[in-house]
Amino acid sequence: MAPKAPADHDPVAESDRFEDAPHPRAASAFIGHTEAEAELLRACAAGQLPQAILIGGPAGVGKATLAWRLARFLLVNPDPAAAAKAPDLATAHEHPAARQAIALAHPDLFVLRREWNEKTKKLATEIRVDDVRRAIHMFHQAAGGQGYRVAIVDSAEDLNASGANALLKLIEEPPPRCVFIIVAHRPGRVLATIRSRCRKLILKPLEDNEIARVVATLGPPWAKVAESQLQEVVAGARGSLHGALRLLNGRGLELDARLKRMLGDLPRVDWRAAHALAEEVAPREKADDYDALLAAVYDWLEARVSRGAGDARASPSALAPYAEVWEKVTDAAQQTEALNLDKRPFVLALFADLAAAARAAAA
Repeated sequence: MAPKAPADHDPVAESDRFEDAPHPRAASAFIGHTEAEAELLRACAAGQLPQAILIGGPAGVGKATLAWRLARFLLVNPDPAAAAKAPDLATAHEHPAARQAIALAHPDLFVLRREWNEKTKKLATEIRVDDVRRAIHMFHQAAGGQGYRVAIVDSAEDLNASGANALLKLIEEPPPRCVFIIVAHRPGRVLATIRSRCRKLILKPLEDNEIARVVATLGPPWAKVAESQLQEVVAGARGSLHGALRLLNGRGLELDARLKRMLGDLPRVDWRAAHALAEEVAPREKADDYDALLAAVYDWLEARVSRGAGDARASPSALAPYAEVWEKVTDAAQQTEALNLDKRPFVLALFADLAAAARAAAA
């Protein structure tokens, strides 16, 4: 059986929470990325923290955990002198400001994310300009106790065009003592003018032992997984906690192996298997399997782009098909979700496009 949250941990619908795992804002531990944390701590202690920070990297490597860790630290330690005495960005969860942040009740903290729609009983498909305008209103209010005002954007890819432009204007002319912490799974897709105004921290995939340690911090039932299963899960997680949690979810390992096989066969497509997969992941109750498919596709594309970029013999024309299909798949996936379209045609078109890209890259 898949690990499920215990009865006293019933997560609400939050777009920045992975399935039923604890939310990153409540994480006490931060594993890996010690240099990124040290760099932020040095900036806090010197009173030179950038007003906009973009934390990029693959999904599930700790970006949101670091964003929330920094936000809590700033709300608890607004004085650089106090920050200079801290060994890291950890804060006691019992501190009133930290407790308010975890409860999403701090008056100087604003979170920009896709919100739950009570009418449709679904999460919004994007961060809208009205969401950003509410943040703008908050940021023009006086911060309590002359402290920081902090906004977390999770994630930048969810901003629609109007929302991204509104955020840009706020970053361009920020009120004093404001910090924008922007999470981005694919920083290259973030509006270039936003990227240019951010201090960028790119987090790498976690090591296998680091993923195992993070799983242990989640508490039961995740930390109760048998060691043999955990080792198999960690090996297939691709450096991502999200990947590990997907594999722990019921048939995750079997689905992962099937997806690897189908993607590894490209440009050849077993259309019978593709049709079966489309039927399997299309139902609403199979959202986890659908997300696993998208994650596997993005990993496959990223591996080919990275491998080609590191090969001096590879021509730009060999990488272009993968970059183009990446853009096409992302746009099609967003449209399918936004319009609540049938996922089966999308999955079939996805394999056709990937096969075409693989053939074009090999030509």
